[in-house]
Order: sequence, then structure tokens, then C-alpha cells
Amino acid sequence: MTADKVGIAMSGGVDSTVAAILLKEQGYEVHGFFMELPLPDRELQIQRVRETAKTLAIPLRIVDMQQQFSATIINDFVATYIRGYTPNPCVVCNASIKFGALLTYMLEQGMEKMATGHYARIERNDKGGYRLLRAMDPKKDQSYFLCRLGQQQLARILFPLASWRKSDIVARAAAMGLGDYAGTESQDVCFLATGLKQFLTEHGVEEKSGDIITNDGRILGRHSGISHFTVGQRRGLGLPDATPWYVIGLDRKHNRIIVGKNEDLFQGRVLIRDLHWLDGEPTLPWRGLVQLRSRHQPSTARLERKNKNTWEIIFAEPQRAITPGQFAVLYEQDRVAGSGIIMTRESCPP
Repeated sequence: MTADKVGIAMSGGVDSTVAAILLKEQGYEVHGFFMELPLPDRELQIQRVRETAKTLAIPLRIVDMQQQFSATIINDFVATYIRGYTPNPCVVCNASIKFGALLTYMLEQGMEKMATGHYARIERNDKGGYRLLRAMDPKKDQSYFLCRLGQQQLARILFPLASWRKSDIVARAAAMGLGDYAGTESQDVCFLATGLKQFLTEHGVEEKSGDIITNDGRILGRHSGISHFTVGQRRGLGLPDATPWYVIGLDRKHNRIIVGKNEDLFQGRVLIRDLHWLDGEPTLPWRGLVQLRSRHQPSTARLERKNKNTWEIIFAEPQRAITPGQFAVLYEQDRVAGSGIIMTRESCPP
């Protein structure tokens, strides 16, 4: 009986390296795949991942995805900022590039499964489908970033680190003498090495100065470019006062930043669009936990349909700095039920 062929997305970092080791120990025939993306240090990354694959004695393919990544992820990232939203490119990339185009490529090369070093769990449900759950290590859980995956993708994915803690992974790598090159952490937004401001400038975003105003229309100052700000931000406003000012909204149409005090950042409800359920649409109203960003503490809420294309989340307690463009991820205990894209504050009823 031949072993299942598993393709592992490799970066040369500690997580994907140990994931590959675990797969080999479980008897899989492991093949490495590296996504070549339009990053300034890609040659260094390729050198590192080749060294890793050689050490692990597994074949490696370098997959050039630069054009597709630019067209799908970078262009959308820039366009989202131009519209006055704060994008989450990692969520989009996981669904369309890593577990989209790369998974398809692996299957075309004869792989039966795809594996990564993500910290998350996949289980079968009672109907023969698949469920996505939080990892055993709450500090490293990455299920939030996988919220847009579908059943066909989950059916083909393995997460070898699902039941591991990060500290144990690092210890395992060190015990095998892999610490010299396998300890590098992946950057959340891999293409922002030069910083957001410079990146947007390099991609043709022309910023104009505009007014900084309060909710009631008072002009308090000027900003140098709206794309450099996000909801909840307080630095860079240059507005001295007895208590700090925070960005509470971005008015792209009129090139204005709307500011308020800390209490103005709290909302009890929010509208979302593009709702996506992972393993079946439940009966509404839905009740569970909602996580608004990767490091947000999930909050009890219910979900109701507002109209054909929008849904409303009503929180048990008001939430701080809800950011348009980010993903609201719906959890039932540890299971990812679904997700939607947060709409602008102005779209939400009072």
C-alpha cells in the first residue's frame, strides 16, 4: 500500500518545518511547495526553504504565484484602502491563493491532501461534512484567518499542529537542531515590509490633506492622508486635549477623518455583508460568539437578516473600535460557523 501524497506549503519557518516532520512520522509521502510571491526578500526565502527541504529530505517545488497574488491580493488591498476601509488580506489570501490556487496546483501535481503549519483543527461533522475549529493553543489559534474556507477545501486540508502548543513546536525544532533557520515567524501582512504609507505610495495612492472633524461637524485639525488611519487609532492625529481623541470613522467621499472620545468607539450593533457559512446555514436568528479581529475577545451576540444582502449583528455588550473592512467571524463555542465583512459605521442604525 502506497502512502498518501501530501503537499505541504513551506516557508522555511518553524511551524511548516515541524508540520512536515510530523507528517513524515505519520507515514505520509511529503512533498514541499513554496509560493513565490512579489516580496522584496523572496530570493532569501527561496534559499531558506530549499535548505529546509534538503534537511528534511523532501522534494520541493517553487510555485511562481507573483502575478496572481498581485492581481488578487495586492490590488484588492489597495482598492479597499482607497474606499476608506481597512482590509484583511490574510483572510482573502487563505481562501483564494493559499487554499485556492496553491491547493489546486498541488492536486494537479498528484497530491491527495494539502497541509500547512496553521494552528487550527478540522473535524468531520455528523453529516459527513467538515468543521473548522480553534486550535488547542489559544494563543496561536488561527481559525479567524481561515473563516472563508469552504467544504471542498476543508476536505483536502491537514493541520498537523492542531493539537500542539507553539512552545512545544519550538522545543521540538530545537531538539532536532533546526533552530538556526526554522525559528522565523511569518509576518501577518507579508508584503508590508516597507510600511503601509510607503507601500500605498508605491502603488499609486495619491493622498490629499483634509479635515479632521467631530461627529457634530466641528473642524479640529488637518490630516495628511486618509489611508494612513483606521478606526480606533489615536496616534498621529496631533489633537491635544484633556483626554485623547480617537478615529471613529473615515469619510472617504469628503476626505475627512471623524474623531471622538473613547466612549464614542463603542457600538452595540453592526451590519455585515457577504455572509459565508462553513458547513450549512443555520436557522436565523443565529446566536453565538462573534470575533471582530484576530486579537479581539469574542463577544456574545445574535445575527439577524437585515435585507437580501446585509445582516445585522447585535451584541450583548457594546464593542470597541469595530472596523469596516475587517471580518466578523461567527463561532459556536470553538467551531467557526461563518463570517461576514463589516460595513461602515454610517450604515448601522443607532
